[in-house]
Amino acid sequence: MNIFDTPPPSIGEIHETLHKQNNIEISHIVSSSKLPDIEYDQEKDEFAIILEGTARLEIEGREVCLKKGEHIFIKAHTKHRVLTCNNGTRWLAVYMKN
Repeated sequence: MNIFDTPPPSIGEIHETLHKQNNIEISHIVSSSKLPDIEYDQEKDEFAIILEGTARLEIEGREVCLKKGEHIFIKAHTKHRVLTCNNGTRWLAVYMKN
């Protein structure tokens, strides 16, 4: 499977679990430019890197812009949302539960 073969959805995001073991999950995410307004409050820490495209996030009221190759760490229960993305923005996300 080649993650770059997954086309973007017309609305929202596609989440594909690539590997899950014990307290770690690795996911490939493809975002469209039409995203629902969802505030996340996850039970797991998240490390995410942009493989393609750009994204603008709000993390506890602070705006963060990411482009290809940039990454971010979001601690569990940190409220955040994706504000905008390029159509076809690709993420690699690693979720870790303590």
